Amino acid sequence: MSVVKQWDTQRLASIIERHKHKPGALLPVLHAVQHEIGYIPDSVVPLIAEKLFLTRAEVHGVISFYAHFRSHPVGRHIVEICRAEACQASGGRHLEAHAKASLGIDYQQTTSCGSITLEPVYCLGNCATGPSISINDAIHGRVSNSRFDSLMTICQQKLQEVS
Repeated sequence: MSVVKQWDTQRLASIIERHKHKPGALLPVLHAVQHEIGYIPDSVVPLIAEKLFLTRAEVHGVISFYAHFRSHPVGRHIVEICRAEACQASGGRHLEAHAKASLGIDYQQTTSCGSITLEPVYCLGNCATGPSISINDAIHGRVSNSRFDSLMTICQQKLQEVS
């Protein structure tokens, strides 16, 4: 999901067609669009609304309500830091400050090279091993500052291997 791809109307219509008959079709359509493109561009909202017989406001309301949906391009790696109480109690705030400083970005921003987007998340369900982070949906527990740095180095190495 984290590689942003170009989209066209025909491809989007195909995605909508595959999901429009499902109960509550909007959520499956939005998930599929984000999975395919990497985010949900504002420019696709009118077509989704039209094909699902919804208003643009209804579609936009769902996109903006759920933190999972993004309306902007993201980095190739999505790094989420848990901000729930258990992770905060085990050093999450220090990890959060370190991550922001070492990456040079704040939450909902992407590194200048486009490799990493930093996002807050409010529970990864890994409470016993906090502080926890998720990298492209892979959860890591007991993340210290040095372990965070090691994980980010691995992300950078993977990008260099792909390039």
